[in-house]
Amino acid sequence: MKRRTFLSTSAAAGLGAYAWGAGRNELKAGDIPKRAFGKTGERLTIIGQAGGRFPMCGFEDAKAITLRAYELGINYFDCARVYWDGRSEEVYGAVLPPFRKHIFMTTKSGQRTKAGAEADLEKSLKAMKTDYLDLWQIHMVNTLEEVEQIFAPGGAIEAFEAAKKAGKCRFIGFTGHHDPQVHLAMLKRYEKFDSVLMPLNPADPAYVSFEKQVLPLAVERGMGIQGMKSTANSKLLHTIPVRDCISYVLSLPVSCLALGCSTLGQIEDDVRIAQGFKPLGEEAMAMIREKAAPFKGPRLEDWKINTETGTASVYRDGGVSGEWRG
Repeated sequence: MKRRTFLSTSAAAGLGAYAWGAGRNELKAGDIPKRAFGKTGERLTIIGQAGGRFPMCGFEDAKAITLRAYELGINYFDCARVYWDGRSEEVYGAVLPPFRKHIFMTTKSGQRTKAGAEADLEKSLKAMKTDYLDLWQIHMVNTLEEVEQIFAPGGAIEAFEAAKKAGKCRFIGFTGHHDPQVHLAMLKRYEKFDSVLMPLNPADPAYVSFEKQVLPLAVERGMGIQGMKSTANSKLLHTIPVRDCISYVLSLPVSCLALGCSTLGQIEDDVRIAQGFKPLGEEAMAMIREKAAPFKGPRLEDWKINTETGTASVYRDGGVSGEWRG
């Protein structure tokens, strides 16, 4: 079920004014809390607009969603070269240049070699119509073999370091959703990452947990910490309201949460939730985890390594698979 349909029809979700259509005319720009993005000196809105779902709505609608996100006060915009074969970056390039000085723009490269990453960067800058990125990230590091490729002579890390030195990006980081041990390997190999992005949701602590294994080290290092998959690609919404899923992640020690939207209603709902956000206490957090726990495992979080069968997940993100749907 699409998230918009779910929000429109689920009285059980208990969203009240957060449901589709309610209070839409009263939604005001701004008032989205901001947090420090690690040691970067930047302060980002606690939710950000991401471009991974744009193929689901089309180019013009994606432009409208991006503009609406900016109008409502969001200052964090995430993308990746692979999303929609580069068209998601083009959406940002069509909308965001007039506001460039007021936003934090990010994208990612999934290339593992220096030459490949450098080529991606030039394409990204051209598509997004900017001469620099605020954050450039090594995208979707899934295996220990990829870690070795990234740090081998001629590996992608050389391109990222060079781009930062040249001013083509201000900060560098990495992302992934497959295996916490791979995140830990990346952090062990390199202490200069400014940021990290990881999947966090109420079911995560019960299975191959990024919250338990990676988050503490990222906090210890003072990194800019981005969350994703707060609703487990909407799979948790049959039992946990979207507001609770988002509030759960925002109550963790993260800087911000990336949320992909494919309708104007979704971005407005997310902004309402962010505007009204109040940190949850440990008792409330525990209750939400308890609701999610029965659904734990690779069928829910199919982007993670499957420890039940000993096989690797085949989940790949190309901008349509749902990496950014909450």
